[in-house]
Amino acid sequence: MLLKIGDLARLTGLTIRTLHHYDSIGLLSPSARTQAGYRLYQHGDMDRLHRIMALRRFGLSLADIATALAGPELPLASIVARQIAMLEQQIAQASTLRDRLRTLQAQLAQGQQPALAEWLTTMELMSMYDKYFTPEELKQLPLLSDAAVEQEWQALVARVRALQATGAAPGDARAQALGTEWMVKLVRDTGAHPGLFARLNAMHAQEPSMQATTSIDAHVMEFILAAFNASRMALYHPFLDEHEYAHLVANYGKRAGEWPALIAAVRAAMDARTAPADAAVLALARQWLELFRSYAGTNPATQLKFRQAHQQEPRLMEGSFVDAAMLRYLGAAMAIVALEKPAK
Repeated sequence: MLLKIGDLARLTGLTIRTLHHYDSIGLLSPSARTQAGYRLYQHGDMDRLHRIMALRRFGLSLADIATALAGPELPLASIVARQIAMLEQQIAQASTLRDRLRTLQAQLAQGQQPALAEWLTTMELMSMYDKYFTPEELKQLPLLSDAAVEQEWQALVARVRALQATGAAPGDARAQALGTEWMVKLVRDTGAHPGLFARLNAMHAQEPSMQATTSIDAHVMEFILAAFNASRMALYHPFLDEHEYAHLVANYGKRAGEWPALIAAVRAAMDARTAPADAAVLALARQWLELFRSYAGTNPATQLKFRQAHQQEPRLMEGSFVDAAMLRYLGAAMAIVALEKPAK
């Protein structure tokens, strides 16, 4: 699909003047032109434009961006990973600001004068908040902006901690139920957006202040993840023989940390209407297959059992950020990957 400069400006939030400037300095030239001379941008131009926009957000000048793009190509996946890390930091800053504003609100309601240091720190955080976040972005994360949702999560965390205090193992049926409830709520409270989930997941792993605020520390997260994995394995069990199930138990969850970013990348490709045959989507399909084989093994007969399990057991989709549309999309890419010759 070819886009005129006006369409590209509207869809990306850039101005036509900016795109004209990028063309004039050789930073982004359109792949084609109409007979009348109008600029036309195609899918291949989006990769370069994404790099330009990302590097601008990282603070590079246009001259530095031109130098970076002229050198050895930095994988787009690495740039996206850096963008996600930056957004995770922004989310943490917004949460800290929210807590400070609540403290300020309580002090003012009681007729107290806030300490100067506290006030200055709050205003510093306000400038960060305004720089990085829009109200629309926060609306996508009721976890950070909706008091009722926060109370639900506080109650759920308390139930998890209470169960942990009894010494219950993640494989306990009560723990499995809580793990599933946790993940289902995450899907709901991120608008089923795997990209937001990936950022929140990394944020809680990297930001001690957020762990203190939410009481969701590494111990809680490990327990929930292990419980959720145990619930998934229990659902797979009826479809597998004992040897296959033993392999599943030994390997399921070992690479769980790689799934959120991958699912988010697939969803982004779907939202961008990237064709399943696109090289980037095929790369995602190969990575998906690699992670699938890490616990399902390489025996086609066993892999078929896992696929049958997903067809017959709808509970396997709960809390996964994966839906039938995503599986169909990936299926088309995997059909192409299956025809590839093994590398020598």
